[in-house]
Amino acid sequence: MLGLPQELFTPIFAIARITGWIAHRIEEIANKGKIIRPGYTAVCERQSYVPMEDREY
Repeated sequence: MLGLPQELFTPIFAIARITGWIAHRIEEIANKGKIIRPGYTAVCERQSYVPMEDREY
C-alpha cells in the first residue's frame, strides 16, 4: 500500500525490531547470563494437580 520496494521489507522489519534486540542483549549482560523470563501473575484460581490418565477432555 505504501509502494515500498520488496527488497526493503526485511531491512524495515529489522530496523523496527532492533530496539528490542538491543534491550534483550543489555538485559542478558546485566543479569550475567541468567535465563530471562517475564514475571507471571496467575489470574485463575489455584487448581490441584490431576495426573494425565485421570484427566477428562
